Amino acid sequence: MLQPIVDVSLSNAREVLDASMQKLVLFQFWSARSEGCKQLSPVLERIVQQYPQQLLLARVDCDKEQDLAMQFGVQSLPTVMFIKQGRPVDGFAGVETEQAIRTKLAAYLPKPEDDLLAKAEPLLAAQDYAAAYPLLKDALALAPERSDIKLWLADTAIGLGQLTQAEAMLSEIKLAQQDALYKSVLAKLQLAKEAADTPEIQALEAALAAAPDNNELKEKLAVQYQAVQRSEEALALLFTVLQQDLNFGGSKKLFLDILAALPKGDSVASQYRRKLYSLLY
Repeated sequence: MLQPIVDVSLSNAREVLDASMQKLVLFQFWSARSEGCKQLSPVLERIVQQYPQQLLLARVDCDKEQDLAMQFGVQSLPTVMFIKQGRPVDGFAGVETEQAIRTKLAAYLPKPEDDLLAKAEPLLAAQDYAAAYPLLKDALALAPERSDIKLWLADTAIGLGQLTQAEAMLSEIKLAQQDALYKSVLAKLQLAKEAADTPEIQALEAALAAAPDNNELKEKLAVQYQAVQRSEEALALLFTVLQQDLNFGGSKKLFLDILAALPKGDSVASQYRRKLYSLLY
């Protein structure tokens, strides 16, 4: 297997070109007599060393490998050609800034949100939704236009019982983006909503509708909501209790326990922490 940086000659040029089937190869045509080459070399080396799985720097010393440079049609130094699947796809001649080179390479390198998705994937497979949630949330912040990330985040929210959040995210998916994954997550949401509406909850909701100021009923209903992971509704109910009496029953402890159980970065948790803070201070 080739190292991220290799010196190319006629003897190994075919092997280097074959490597372009798996990663982007940067053919750098250089000469020790060129000041521009001396400026460019450390920049290319630094970039390639950051992406050893995606990039390979193939250095061609044109003083030694004139025939190879001629085969590639090199007319000036420095010249850099981007080779993908055996064919040139981009490149530049002369000295470019590091930022300009990175901009050219962006289309061929993994995006930060894709790295986060890759980290979340095994967690989702293991149904570790609490650990996957902040990764997906960060990924969506980086690429808010990507419907696939939004769907995976909605799916994770369902796994955590955050049905209101999931429903809100699904409502943002445009008709043209409503693919098989969308339909799967939507069906999962509908099943979760049905499972979360237990007879006990229905009875307590009816009782509370008849006595809307009964804090004891609110606390009991919040417990039932949390039992089926309807955390946002539980927090909303408990907050109305705490607004009237911060020391009523076990409401404050239950409120804090629910907050602690929510995943890192959860917007509902942040919202209700601020609300509690406003009551305490």
